[in-house]
Amino acid sequence: MADIEVDVLIVGGGPVGLSASLECSRHGLTSLLVEKHAGTSIFPKARLVSTRTMELLRSWGLQDEVERAGLPREDSLAVGVGTSLTADDFHRETAPIAADAPQSPTYAYICAQDELEVILKRTAETLPGADVRFATTMTAFSQDGDGVSATIESSGATAEVRSAYVIAADGARSSIRERLAIGVDGPPPIGHMISIMFEADIGDLLHDRRCALYFLRSTIPCAVEAVDNDRRWLVQTGYDPAEGGSADDFTPEFCTEIVREAVGIGELDVTLIATMPWLQQAVTARSYRDGRIFLAGDSAHVSTPQGGFGMNCGIQDAHNLVWKIAAVHKGHAGEGLLDTYGPERRPIGERTVGESLTNALITFRMMEGELTMAEAIALQAGRRSSEGLVLGFHYDSAAVVGDGSPPPQPDDPYRTYVPTARPGHRAPHVTVHRAGARMSTLDLLGTGFTLFTTPGSGWSDIAADVAARTGDHVVPVELDPGLPTGGGLCAPGWTEAYGTSTTGAVLVRPDGHVAWRYAGTDGNVLDGRRALVEALDDVLSRSH
Repeated sequence: MADIEVDVLIVGGGPVGLSASLECSRHGLTSLLVEKHAGTSIFPKARLVSTRTMELLRSWGLQDEVERAGLPREDSLAVGVGTSLTADDFHRETAPIAADAPQSPTYAYICAQDELEVILKRTAETLPGADVRFATTMTAFSQDGDGVSATIESSGATAEVRSAYVIAADGARSSIRERLAIGVDGPPPIGHMISIMFEADIGDLLHDRRCALYFLRSTIPCAVEAVDNDRRWLVQTGYDPAEGGSADDFTPEFCTEIVREAVGIGELDVTLIATMPWLQQAVTARSYRDGRIFLAGDSAHVSTPQGGFGMNCGIQDAHNLVWKIAAVHKGHAGEGLLDTYGPERRPIGERTVGESLTNALITFRMMEGELTMAEAIALQAGRRSSEGLVLGFHYDSAAVVGDGSPPPQPDDPYRTYVPTARPGHRAPHVTVHRAGARMSTLDLLGTGFTLFTTPGSGWSDIAADVAARTGDHVVPVELDPGLPTGGGLCAPGWTEAYGTSTTGAVLVRPDGHVAWRYAGTDGNVLDGRRALVEALDDVLSRSH
């Protein structure tokens, strides 16, 4: 008999593991999260929270808190290039938020990981069914057809845990991935790096140069990351072991010299906080699953930091996975639904890792002087906005009922997001009016399936009947596509945005991706009940 029994054991207490804990609670699963470190990260590490992740934080009620903890949005969107922070050749560019604004009710934001983890941990600990334990290590595990048995240790005491599933969110050097003998694909390590966290009173000095990220071709090429754009900063630079370099070279005196060179002030008063060596990699696990154990975050894919994609991709792994675990564990879905996790998320992980590598190579070329300052600015600013990547990705799996429509083909799929409700894509944002208030179609999504339709189409009755007969959580939401009239939910133009008619319907999965779409016909000849049941059966991997 195990000492602890839970639905899901989560190994790793970073942003991905904590997000998985949140999602477990939202979907009615019990979870135990174990993290070997005594507390949350003291290093900023990841800082960019992408637009899609901000949408998830918004759905968890955390958007405002995260924005209070982060940089002002105008600073979050800017990137700078120069020979130092104070050099005459310094140039600042800002991502085009005005162009991206119609695509989401929120936007990318800079909130350092050390701040974000505190918010996520505090929230996870308050939710029902969640048990969050830091300073706790999983020392052994084995799985069988019914679940996973694991041993955890804290302060010398051990306990046996029995869970139905395990989510391995234990980082780039995942011991779970290693024990499962899951290999990775990608190039060899592309750089030995060191991060130098420091405090210096230079915020006022940079009042008109404030950015989220600064690329500097100083005597020692480096990147400076703003933690608060006032006193807390991070410098990243590299060393080459093949040329005799070592992390041990970065003495306090040398680190202070690097900081002063980067700022451009020789006698700057610098307080060093900590240094952290790390390996710059771009790899993807060959499999995201072994039986009842699932890889998520850096255990599944390791991106370079350029672009800020890694943490966001990992949080979205958890968002994709947990609702599927809940549906299968509660008997609403067949085991095949869990088989869609890898086919859906691994291609996204591969693409994300690849784009991060492209960004890293641009940075290397700039630092090595292969690019002029003008070329560097153009490339770095052009890659700063990546809405095509972070919003435009889509799934093609058994958990999506295709409708034969082709995917959008933007000229720049990295930069340009083309809204579409084609099955597999993220449901588009459309402004919704209710009693004078404005919200987003994304704000109407919950932990079950959502069926968007129009008033009077009959789909709401169909959805209610199907939910009653099958036990599936299907919530019909009637949106008037006309102009606001003061009553109900009005979303002008939503039918055009979703590619349907006033007799059609769009079924959205719990993770916000479109599962099925019926465009509608003038004669409304479709057997709606049968069509909706068949769509749910297909998505949930149940036999008709």
